[in-house]
Amino acid sequence: MTTLSEFNVRTGGATDWINITNQVQKIVDASGVSEGICAVFIPHTTAAVTINENADPDVPRDVNLALNCISPDRREFQHSEGNSAAHTKTSLVGPSITLIVTGGKLLLGTWQGIWFNEYDGPRTRKVCVRVLGE
Repeated sequence: MTTLSEFNVRTGGATDWINITNQVQKIVDASGVSEGICAVFIPHTTAAVTINENADPDVPRDVNLALNCISPDRREFQHSEGNSAAHTKTSLVGPSITLIVTGGKLLLGTWQGIWFNEYDGPRTRKVCVRVLGE
């Protein structure tokens, strides 16, 4: 069995991390898949998705600080939209993740959550989720 679903995320700014774990789990629930995989894809070039700690609100802030050190906004950038740092951060974090589904649930560690990462907001963004399995 395979299903494809989408939902929108409204971001408030260029450092937003939005926990989308519950929305993705609801899609897995609706799919009826008990054993399989779930792919989450962000079809944007200045937003990403990652799995990280969902208990301490300092984690997103700290990761954003680190990414800003790795890819600061630089006046040498030539991209006309002025968001080259956002494109770089998206390339580093990535547009997709794959999770295991077992017993009808996403296999995540105790402290893990699925995070939508905005690097160029505010925007309304799309999240695509494909669930495959039986």
